[in-house]
Amino acid sequence: MQELLISKLWQWRGVLIAISNATVIVTLIRLTGLLQLVELTALDQFFLLRPKEPVDSRVVIVAIDEKDIEKQGQWPISDAVLANLLEKIKQQKPRAIGLDIYRNLKVDPGNESLTKVFSSTPNLIGIQKVFKNEDNSPIKPPYILEKKQQVGGNDLILDDDGKVRRGLLYLFLDNGDVLESLSLKLALLYLQPEGITEEAAKTNPDYLQLGKVVFPRFTANDGSYIRTREGSYQVLLNYRGSVEKFPTVSLTQVLENRIPPDFMREKVVLIGSTAGSLKDLFYTPYTNKVFATPQRMPGVTIHANLTSQILSAALDGRPLIKTWNDPWEYIWIFSWSTIGAIVSWQLRYSYRLLVIGIILAGGFLVSGCFLLFIFGWWIPVIPPLLALAGSAMVITQYVASNATSMQKTFGRYLTDEVVNNLLENPAALKLGGERRKVTVLVSDLRGFSSISEEFSPEEVVKILNLYLEAMTDIIHQYKGTINDFMGDGILVMFGAPISREDDSQRAIACAVAMQLAMKQVNNTNQAMNLPILEMGIGINTGDVVAGNIGSQKRAEYTVIGGHVNLAARIESYTVGGQIFISEHTYHDADIDLRIDSELEVEAKGIKYPVNLYEVGGIGGEYQLFLPTEEESMVSLSEELLIEYMILQGKHVDGELFAGTLVGLSEHGAQLSSNHSLERLSNIKIKLLTDTALCDEEPDIYAKVVKKSTVDENYFLLRFTTLPQKAIARLNKIREINMNS
Repeated sequence: MQELLISKLWQWRGVLIAISNATVIVTLIRLTGLLQLVELTALDQFFLLRPKEPVDSRVVIVAIDEKDIEKQGQWPISDAVLANLLEKIKQQKPRAIGLDIYRNLKVDPGNESLTKVFSSTPNLIGIQKVFKNEDNSPIKPPYILEKKQQVGGNDLILDDDGKVRRGLLYLFLDNGDVLESLSLKLALLYLQPEGITEEAAKTNPDYLQLGKVVFPRFTANDGSYIRTREGSYQVLLNYRGSVEKFPTVSLTQVLENRIPPDFMREKVVLIGSTAGSLKDLFYTPYTNKVFATPQRMPGVTIHANLTSQILSAALDGRPLIKTWNDPWEYIWIFSWSTIGAIVSWQLRYSYRLLVIGIILAGGFLVSGCFLLFIFGWWIPVIPPLLALAGSAMVITQYVASNATSMQKTFGRYLTDEVVNNLLENPAALKLGGERRKVTVLVSDLRGFSSISEEFSPEEVVKILNLYLEAMTDIIHQYKGTINDFMGDGILVMFGAPISREDDSQRAIACAVAMQLAMKQVNNTNQAMNLPILEMGIGINTGDVVAGNIGSQKRAEYTVIGGHVNLAARIESYTVGGQIFISEHTYHDADIDLRIDSELEVEAKGIKYPVNLYEVGGIGGEYQLFLPTEEESMVSLSEELLIEYMILQGKHVDGELFAGTLVGLSEHGAQLSSNHSLERLSNIKIKLLTDTALCDEEPDIYAKVVKKSTVDENYFLLRFTTLPQKAIARLNKIREINMNS
């Protein structure tokens, strides 16, 4: 059980790394306050997008606009006009009147009339500016209203972006007294006939309950706020909307009696300016509407919203805006970091699905937060969204890092395309296989066993590396997949794991390019005093089983089937510099080829004769051709006595036959023997000295490439293994006979 747990943890280590990193980083960014303005902007959008709130007819606004000021001919309006306005409102019998106009100084004429109205109106609430800021100093309320304790604070709190998102219920004064805000005073006057009064507020100014509703006091880190000033008793403003959400009349309409007689009965009436010239305008969540000119909200409308919020919560059960405490927010960030990491991990091999998954998860997050906001919960959306995206990015980076490491490792053996295919489709790594048409190329160096015996292991490795590096580059160039390095041999697949229509064409072109590259390989070898190499190549095309073969602990991607074995058989018939292809490959390629010879063989393990084609070049888009130089055979004035054995596969049958070499070329010889030899037979030759076998003479390996049509005892040989000592002796004999 413990081992299984450790195994799972290791398997999912990328997810754990992503979750922890994203959670910690986002939390730290959140604590710095860098996300505050972005989150507040998201909150504004929630206000704009949520369903429209109904009009609150309990709160009436008497607006003093530009036309009213123009008609009165002055600002502030005179005490006489204000007294007349209040008298007309009193006749409507409202429950509360809020005067959101500073009246600390008299404005003649009519001061006595206004004083009389102040004294005779117990439900009239004046305003006082309590706090000092950069723009304004504290402003005292009307003396009479202050004396009668009919004053409320009208201070507004601005966020860092200048918007009003919080309202005051109580203002804590420097002398230790507590002043109710204008909105709260008006709401309490309205609620009194309903039998609802403030509970605990007088004894505990940090706690206010009206009926069954408790108003949560704003704290410094509520919602997306970070270390915000939380002085006095603040609440988050749950706006109903702009001025159109409240019945509104103008100053002139009231003064000229152009409103219904019961328009203000049993309601809260707020009197305030809406004129732009008076600059009592503020930015709110409703300021930046999409496809609309930014608009500011008059202060009287903000007070109307807060008054409506208090009344709606106490009487209608309209939700207040609530927030989580810090631990829950950290859990919230952690949760979405986890979701992002798991989704990304599960979809890590499909970029398209990964993007779709993260977008859907992000959409679900935003939609969920918006739905919760409608029900009165302000849940941060930006930090979890960053955690979601951040964990996805960490997973993507983790997978990319692993992929880069895998590409560096497997790129030595497979093309980048194949590696990328395996990375994007890990299902291809499962055990099993599928039937598909594949072109198999098998190459092998001639006489490498002899070279291995003549040179040190270090030199042999150097020879192999130079050869294999050159061949690997060419194979990758033609999009072949190296299935295996078999010592000095190479098994290459065209059509697995990625299948293309031109697999057989590319295999033939690759073979020609490999043979052409041997000249450069041998030039390098000669410069380093290393031996000349020759390579034979066999190609076959057919249906095989391609897939991961092996066990859960060790497996390899390979191809299995008779056509793979046939490719190896075909290669065994070649000599250095030759390319043999099967008739299957010839017909499947369907391209212009230079065929230097054709032959029919009966390969071991194959039930039917196989037609082979010796390829000397390929046309079409490739235009690759091998040199067509024919070797000149030098007739020997004195025949070389030899003994030879016939090889069966890699083994000698043990019987010795006598013969003579009657001609020599650079890479072959002409053999005279009374024993009949089949074409493509492999033989092992020992040169004789003074008719006696010399043990010091190295073994020479050759293949019968042609039988004479004139004399059945003559055979054309092509050397397959020619040791350095034998090369020196045969070259000397050729030179002597060429000069004689």
